[in-house]
Amino acid sequence: MPLTAERSKPAVPLGGKYRLIDIPISNCINSELRRIYLLTQFNSVSLHRHIRQTYNFDAFSGGFVEILAAEQTNESVDWYQGTADAVRKQLRYLQQPGVEYVLILSGDQLYRMDYQKMLETHRNTNAEVTIAALPIDEELAPSFGIMRLDETGRVQGFLEKPKTTSELAQFRTDPDWIEAQGVPCGGRKYLASMGIYLFNAQVLIDALQKTNYHDFGKEVFPASIRSKRVQTHLFDGYWEDIGTIRAFYECNLALAAQEPLFDMNSPGLPIFTRPRYLPPTRIGHVKITSSVLSDGCIVGEDAIIDESLVGLRSVLGDRTTIRRSVMMGADFYQNDKRAESTDPNAPPIGIGADSIVEGAIIDKNCRIGKNVVVRIPSGKTPDGRCGPLVIRDGVIVIPKNTVLPDGWKFGTIEPCEF
Repeated sequence: MPLTAERSKPAVPLGGKYRLIDIPISNCINSELRRIYLLTQFNSVSLHRHIRQTYNFDAFSGGFVEILAAEQTNESVDWYQGTADAVRKQLRYLQQPGVEYVLILSGDQLYRMDYQKMLETHRNTNAEVTIAALPIDEELAPSFGIMRLDETGRVQGFLEKPKTTSELAQFRTDPDWIEAQGVPCGGRKYLASMGIYLFNAQVLIDALQKTNYHDFGKEVFPASIRSKRVQTHLFDGYWEDIGTIRAFYECNLALAAQEPLFDMNSPGLPIFTRPRYLPPTRIGHVKITSSVLSDGCIVGEDAIIDESLVGLRSVLGDRTTIRRSVMMGADFYQNDKRAESTDPNAPPIGIGADSIVEGAIIDKNCRIGKNVVVRIPSGKTPDGRCGPLVIRDGVIVIPKNTVLPDGWKFGTIEPCEF
């Protein structure tokens, strides 16, 4: 929240032109895994529309991205009660002939992975369950679920967010073992769960039918360690769990860096999304530094875009400045009938002339007038709502469809009450 007020988290725009859900689906397609079920429940209309408009396989490939929304059936009348319960309620799709393995993925992570390599690890070790593991250092370990392995890479124990040094010591992985897997250790002595699970289909079906577990990470996976052969698959690349506003904000700004840690331009491994037929971005005499501009933008004279990510159809007026901000753009231009406002005094969609926005996430279709100033005030600003804005994790969020009239200011005067 507030980015998920009107959409589910996997439908949140990412990187200027994508959505979070495009990441795992693109990884599947690039890994030649093309029988994909998407389990949805909360605020899923825009997510469904995006999937329908984006992922249409040809009739000869046998591939699909099928949406399985929470629904009332003869077996259940409840909503999904968690990740595992969602799969349990759709088990009939996993019990079809020819289903040998089931890969469980999250819809809110940024990474690029070849799942075929994970499947190879799973087969070569005769595993019943395989989990993707990321080497991390001691400083990060308390924020993750940490695994303890034997010399074969089989998981012997799992601890969610260890809190003491004595707990951590029991889950330390031998650096020589990590190096022997072809992964440079670099002081990373702990293996964190990435929340990516590969099951033998029947093992997963049995686990869900014989228990009432609701969550994969907290219940199904720890229980599997005790009764099944659970193997690790080491991953050594960029991976970010986008679970908070701060993580989302920093992830997007990192994509706009000169040398991003996660590069969208990977030959042969594209990130797929809905094709849009937009004109090229048009800019005047502007200064742009370490930023990304998406398709169909219009940037006025003497504007400044610094360390920012600018989304589709964004409009910035003359002498506008945005710094360290994520502007998601718009669904349509101002001359589109859908942009008409019931308020005749409302500014047009975009950012008006002589306005300044710093340290903010600007959600879609916002109308920011002329001479507006939005920046984090000096000193610590508590989380909460301040008029039309929301402060979350120290980041200003301008929610979708927000209107800031000409001359509106935040951050240059005393903060309002939270």
